[in-house]
Amino acid sequence: MFILSFLFFLTAILYSSVGFGGGSTYLALLLIWGIPYQVFPVIALCCNIIVVSGNCFNYIKAGNVNIKLLSPYLISSIPLAYFGGSLTINQSLFEILLFVVLSSASLLLLLKFKSFDDTKKVYKKTSKIVSLLIGGTIGFVSGVVGIGGGIFLSPVLLLIKADKVKHITTTTSLFILINSIAGLSGQLTKSFVLVQISNYWYFFLFVFIGGQLGNFLNIKIFPTRILVLVTAGLVLFVAIRMGLKLFI
Repeated sequence: MFILSFLFFLTAILYSSVGFGGGSTYLALLLIWGIPYQVFPVIALCCNIIVVSGNCFNYIKAGNVNIKLLSPYLISSIPLAYFGGSLTINQSLFEILLFVVLSSASLLLLLKFKSFDDTKKVYKKTSKIVSLLIGGTIGFVSGVVGIGGGIFLSPVLLLIKADKVKHITTTTSLFILINSIAGLSGQLTKSFVLVQISNYWYFFLFVFIGGQLGNFLNIKIFPTRILVLVTAGLVLFVAIRMGLKLFI
């Protein structure tokens, strides 16, 4: 487990440096290591919260979060993330849903990874109904499988040109934090989760140290789009492995 914990540590350093939580990468690593699927969501959501908390504080303090942009997505995502997190589903359904989530997320990231370092100031206003639908969908899926939703929200906002890239990245951090808290609250309504999650406390220690280190040093080892591309590659690799297991 030390190798897996160390990979969580590295993931936290890298993602905290660009304002993301790394939920999809934690899920991919947990799947590769064969951790019981029932604890996937709680582990990933807790790690998200730990990693993005420091960044959110700094972004809010610096005034870089576009609350007006974020609000409609959160209004619908919070209740649906909680509801999704409270659902108990069997392993087969969970694996199929996780396969769909990881596949679509990786393809979406591959489609828009170049835009994460784009400095062009071209953006459009999005209707509230569309924002509510996007937020609700991301929230529900996030709560069920255990991601913060940033892996979907960022490329979607870039795709529809909702705001400046800087504001999208920082706003997404706050979305990840609040959405993860809502999803985790739903997950913790399941009595068996609390018993099992205590066996994996060391993951949280490693990501806390890694997240604080990345946040404090503000290390940006790679351009954001390179990190996004690596994430997409890892997530796609795991999705392909899952697909082979499920359908062949």
